[in-house]
Order: sequence, then structure tokens, then C-alpha cells
Amino acid sequence: MAELIQTPEDIRHLVDSFYQKVQTDALLGPVFNEIAQVDWAHHLPRMYGFWEKMLLGTGHFEGNPMRTHLDLNQKHPLTSEHFQRWLQLFEETIAENFEGQKAEIAIERAKSIATVMQSKIAQAKRHFS
Repeated sequence: MAELIQTPEDIRHLVDSFYQKVQTDALLGPVFNEIAQVDWAHHLPRMYGFWEKMLLGTGHFEGNPMRTHLDLNQKHPLTSEHFQRWLQLFEETIAENFEGQKAEIAIERAKSIATVMQSKIAQAKRHFS
């Protein structure tokens, strides 16, 4: 049964469920695990804070995700397929676990993040080509 996103525990469930999918995904898993070599013990708490801030207004996030993704794109080009798959897994995770206004907001924020990241990466490619 789908739940509302109301607490930090809900955010942790969302983030953990989503990144379990990402880590084992045929397209995204190698990017996160092998190329970016994500330190999951460090990354997941940062994502808890990010999504708590986005959805509950209570979390804390510091960092420059755009810079991180631009640097990653230098190692391995990030394509629209990567972003589409990321968004698909995010939306699946929401649909499997949550409902309501915050769930809808989460999907809209994820779409916005994917769009902005793709745009900035495309700009950087044009600038440095």
C-alpha cells in the first residue's frame, strides 16, 4: 500500500529503494559503481538530506551536484538515455511506495533536475568542443 511522504524515515525509504535499483541497473549501475565509484555510505546520507530539504523543508544539503556531474561526464559521457533511465527508476520507486502531493512534487523535482543537468552538460560539451 502506498504511503504519503511525511517523515525523514519516508525519505530514507525512498532514497534507499531508488538507489538499490540504480546500483543494479544495467545502464546506470556501471556509471555509479565503476566509473563514479560512488561511496554509498557517504552518498546516501547526502541524498537523504537533499530530498528531505526538497520535500519536507527540514533536511540539509551542501555541495555542487552540477560540478560533480560535469566532472563525471568528462570520464564517461552522460547521455539522454542515462537521464531517462534515472528518471524512470525514480518514478517507478515513487509509484511502488508513495502517493499524494509530496510524491507528485518529488517526481516534478526529479524531472526538473534531469532537465537542468542534461542542459548544462550539453552547454559544457558545446563550450569545450
